[in-house]
Amino acid sequence: NVGLFVTCLVDLFRPTVAFAAVKLMEEAGCSICVPERQTCCGQPAYNTGDNDDAKAMAQMVIEEFEQFDYVVAPSGSCAAMIRVHYPELFADCPDWLTRAQNLSTKTYELLTFLSDVLHVDKVEAALDRTATYHDSCSGLRELGIKKQPRKLLNSVEGLELVEAEQAERCCGFGGTFCLKFSDISSRITDDKCDDLLKTGAQTVLGGDLGCLMNIA
Repeated sequence: NVGLFVTCLVDLFRPTVAFAAVKLMEEAGCSICVPERQTCCGQPAYNTGDNDDAKAMAQMVIEEFEQFDYVVAPSGSCAAMIRVHYPELFADCPDWLTRAQNLSTKTYELLTFLSDVLHVDKVEAALDRTATYHDSCSGLRELGIKKQPRKLLNSVEGLELVEAEQAERCCGFGGTFCLKFSDISSRITDDKCDDLLKTGAQTVLGGDLGCLMNIA
């Protein structure tokens, strides 16, 4: 019984990602529910030091999702917010801390859930092209997502993965970082795009829509 945390960017800009996530998990044997009352995970507020608003959004997420066996998000940064930062956010609120910790332990990024929890080692899909994979900072550094997406992508018929020299380098987005330090962000993004283009890959893939939209 899995609750899908859709994320703001997927909901507003790329809803096909959510439909694809549901398809992947249903094919792996999961029963999926998408709570209609869900909203932002609170990450933008948390990153800017607005803990009061971040807590209010986090409490809504906890209330909506604590009923499920697992919570899955097609985003490394949103999954990391719930899994890593919710317990930090409620460190001074004992009652909510326990609920945040319980939610944290059963929250996963999509491909990690498929690979590490459901032990899916291949997907029935085909795509005749070359692609390179961008490791998002939150997914890689906070959740340890590295091998899981590559394992599943390597099972796609006709898809050839080409590694970039700086695959683990930040794309420059960083949530509110790109707004507060736009000049630095733009320079980092330029370097990232140059590195991706050097691969000659036809497609850039990733596990965080914020990164992919920024690169695009």
